[in-house]
Amino acid sequence: MNKRNFTLATATALAAFALHAPTWAQERGTRDEAKAMVDAAVAHVQKVGPEQAFKDFTDKTNANWQKKDIYIFAYKMDGTSVAHGANDRLIGKNLIDLKDPNGKLLIQELRDAAVKGGGWVEYDWPHPQTKKSEAKISYSKKLVNFDGFVGAGVYR
Repeated sequence: MNKRNFTLATATALAAFALHAPTWAQERGTRDEAKAMVDAAVAHVQKVGPEQAFKDFTDKTNANWQKKDIYIFAYKMDGTSVAHGANDRLIGKNLIDLKDPNGKLLIQELRDAAVKGGGWVEYDWPHPQTKKSEAKISYSKKLVNFDGFVGAGVYR
């Protein structure tokens, strides 16, 4: 490859990167978006009932409950997963003793924050797109008509 072709190829690659960089940046959700989604999820459980709502939260084609890299998850107070927008294989598993890579008892802390009226918990979790463990903060809130809580988080 001569110098002119190399320069052209490099410029083309940089231009392609520049065009896609804003798209990549937009894939990250915000704390406000996560909290709003949790509030909407609580209302949805009250409106349609827990069983239907949990199916909706887990349905990957339902854009109401999965936006950018934010998704809804739900657990019974005993730590059993009842809905998970990123990994439906977790449903039915009791994860009360689940620890993040730093030893944080994740589900217990999310439950405790929810019981206190809602709150944020920081931890590390695999990103659904990259599959790499990343810093995350999630908001959780107790459900009124189910002995459990819902949550959603954003990667930082």
